[in-house]
Amino acid sequence: MTWNNPDATPPARRYEALAALLSVALVMAVAAVAFAQDRGSNVAATRHNLTAGGPGPVRVGGGGEPCQYCHTPHAASPRAPLWNREDPGTYYEPYASTTLVAEVGQPTGSSRLCLSCHDGTIALDQTLNSNKGGGTIHLSAQDRGYLGTDLRDDHPISFIYDGALAAQKPGLRDPAHLPPHLPLDHQGQLQCTTCHNPHDDRYGRFLRMDNRYSQLCSSCHPPEGYDTSAHATSTASLPASLRQEWGKLDAATVREAGCQSCHRPHSAGSRQRLLRYEAEEMNCLKCHDGQVASTDIASLIDGFSAHNPRLYTGVHDPTEHPATMAKHVECADCHNPHRVSAAGSATAPQIRPVMRGVAGATRSGQIIEEAQHEYQVCYRCHGDRNFAKATVQRVQATQSIAQRFNPANASFHPVEAPGRSNDVPSLLPPRTTADMIYCTDCHGSDRPDGPQGPHGSSTAPMLVAGYITSAPQMESPQAYALCYSCHSRASILNDESFPLHRQHVVDARMPCSACHTAHGAASQSRLIDFDADLAGPSQTTGAGPSFTDLGPRRGSCSLHCHGKEHADAQYQQ
Repeated sequence: MTWNNPDATPPARRYEALAALLSVALVMAVAAVAFAQDRGSNVAATRHNLTAGGPGPVRVGGGGEPCQYCHTPHAASPRAPLWNREDPGTYYEPYASTTLVAEVGQPTGSSRLCLSCHDGTIALDQTLNSNKGGGTIHLSAQDRGYLGTDLRDDHPISFIYDGALAAQKPGLRDPAHLPPHLPLDHQGQLQCTTCHNPHDDRYGRFLRMDNRYSQLCSSCHPPEGYDTSAHATSTASLPASLRQEWGKLDAATVREAGCQSCHRPHSAGSRQRLLRYEAEEMNCLKCHDGQVASTDIASLIDGFSAHNPRLYTGVHDPTEHPATMAKHVECADCHNPHRVSAAGSATAPQIRPVMRGVAGATRSGQIIEEAQHEYQVCYRCHGDRNFAKATVQRVQATQSIAQRFNPANASFHPVEAPGRSNDVPSLLPPRTTADMIYCTDCHGSDRPDGPQGPHGSSTAPMLVAGYITSAPQMESPQAYALCYSCHSRASILNDESFPLHRQHVVDARMPCSACHTAHGAASQSRLIDFDADLAGPSQTTGAGPSFTDLGPRRGSCSLHCHGKEHADAQYQQ
């Protein structure tokens, strides 16, 4: 062949120029690889290098390029990008949840490609265009990265993530504001590759960004109030044993672990809401047993009288309704882990910081998405249905504790509103008749130096101090310590509010509960609602057991009690 174009560069010189360019490109490529290796972003230095020289625990063997187990330049699958593996049409069980809004179906796009290895159904060395042959090495349940075909314990994938979805789901960021390094696919779907970059492991687990302090999680999920919550700000150290149990978690503190303290995006113990442990309370008690958090709640729920979530697994659901839900108690019934705060204070009946963001119910049973008062949280379980068993059977029997606190009643302890009476001489200062109280002022831990709240107590029904309801009972500061925490023992025994207090409590050895209800009485003042097991109708008149208020510090009783007949027995201070 003769070169006839005098203005063109001869072939030899063109090849020399091309070689020079290739040489420069090679140098640049080598430099880029070196730079990538320094940052841990070279795929050859990751577990996705399945060759014999790969650094991971799973290796197919042989030499060649690490890319070959996923990609091929020739005879590729119709799927992009130059895919070197088959798609056998595997059926997967997708993530499902009662709180899920997105429509999640079978995996699509890049997620389907990732699963061709990670579901364990196809051998790692089973490729379309390979000289390796074999097809014998599979990921198994013992291997890190194995997902299987049951994806119900994995973060949902292959769903449309758009502004309409974000508008339906509180706590979900509009994808228009996602960081550019968290890409959706060309159809606007969230895929495995939204969070993972299979070629770059600089952040560990092939994540696209550092997830310390939940930076990646919160890019899509910024729960309201989380940034200032106790969990987001806690500097409590995570012991090495717990970090190991949590999959060698690379986080030193609760704050640094963030969402990963409770959630696991893959192979979660609890499928719905991807919690680490199937037993919901264990996601709390792993830290709140005194090992991480300063409060040892675990020992309290084992108390004689307790809200013990260990008795119920898989019962609680965020969408439950008090009118239809099954009896249970879980930490999340009273605490919102994304909003809970140890800072600040509140006065009755305002919600305490540790209960912020929790759903409640009104006295009539209407759901409140975010309770404003502590008693509203209690009413979800102790309202009309009242799952707690009454310790004293009252004459004015009512199942609803909520109705006993009704401000329209003749008398009530000031939980929903200040009490009706301005004449309570036994009230200990600084309390006044204008004050209100919390349910947890009476129901909670009886360990003054331990964590407070209605977790557990040695005194039923989960009381902060002694309150004997059986008769006969010798009066003592311990027997009625609960009453005496607000009401002066000296005033009671000196008959300052009722002229026969001492006669009943000391001489007849009747407990406070024989005459008074701790919650409220619909038709009788002074919290009088007799214990039906101790008081019966008057044997003379057949009336009662009843009390009639005749004015300030005056009244009349009609009943038969402690062997004594009271037929319209009147008293006056």
